[in-house]
Amino acid sequence: MANKIRFDGRVAVITGAGAGLGRVYALELAKRGAKVVVNDLGSARDGSGVGAAAPADTVVKEIKAMGGEAVPNYDNVAITEGGENIIKTAISAFGKVDILINNAGILRDKSFVKSDRENWQIVIDVHLTGAFNVTRPAFINMKDNGYGRIVMTTSAAGLYGNFGQTNYSAAKMGLVGFMNTLKLEGAKYNIKVNTIAPVAASRLTEDVMPPDMLQKLKPEFVAPLVLNLCSENCNDSGYIFNCALGYYNRAAMVTGAGAVVGNGTDIPSPEDVAAQWKKITSLEGGKEFSQVGDQLMDVMSKFS
Repeated sequence: MANKIRFDGRVAVITGAGAGLGRVYALELAKRGAKVVVNDLGSARDGSGVGAAAPADTVVKEIKAMGGEAVPNYDNVAITEGGENIIKTAISAFGKVDILINNAGILRDKSFVKSDRENWQIVIDVHLTGAFNVTRPAFINMKDNGYGRIVMTTSAAGLYGNFGQTNYSAAKMGLVGFMNTLKLEGAKYNIKVNTIAPVAASRLTEDVMPPDMLQKLKPEFVAPLVLNLCSENCNDSGYIFNCALGYYNRAAMVTGAGAVVGNGTDIPSPEDVAAQWKKITSLEGGKEFSQVGDQLMDVMSKFS
């Protein structure tokens, strides 16, 4: 059996930790020795309302009742000051930040033609901009300390699409792009950045899935993967993982072998492209690229 994963001496910040997945992450990290900042604005599922302290306070009480250390935070991730205050709470209470789980989220589902700018923007603000607002001050502290573990939360809606969720899907796929560059900038500081696409019962899914399915999709099934990504033993970075029901697999952006159309000097015609369409669209022999330079070099190699 592998050595037990512990977080003694580590400080973890979890956004949206007043319920669902975030609550489970907070409790499990605390059980294994982490000091935890439990952030939750306490608003409604769609982001409306003035917020409430009860969700974060309740989880902090749960952690303290089992002998752990935790403090609450009620700031809004969607504003710059909110993100900064969340990390200030961690540094003030515990001196540093080692682990950040960007988990906070809302839903404003509507088909695209029925949606509007407000519903688009608020979902982007919470999921994508919210992750930026919290991650930037956390990353600065991690860089100074030479250590960090960051987990982003994407969704199958972003990776594969889901009717009525153009705003949510765009925000969630944006987080993958955010991770792809942050993994490069964090590499020499031992900051690992990964992304999960969880399927679990929560406020966001309670009326999206049948009740019998929700009963099976316990958030506790997602936590083992997340805790592994948060541990100092995990040296992978830039990965995406689907996770549900104890089934975990990696998802990746794969680039097909494609086709060279023309000679690299003369511009091919649309008809030339159409003639090679089967090869162009095929993913057979596909590759992963760790950064844009690798993909560019692969293109140039076709003409060397």
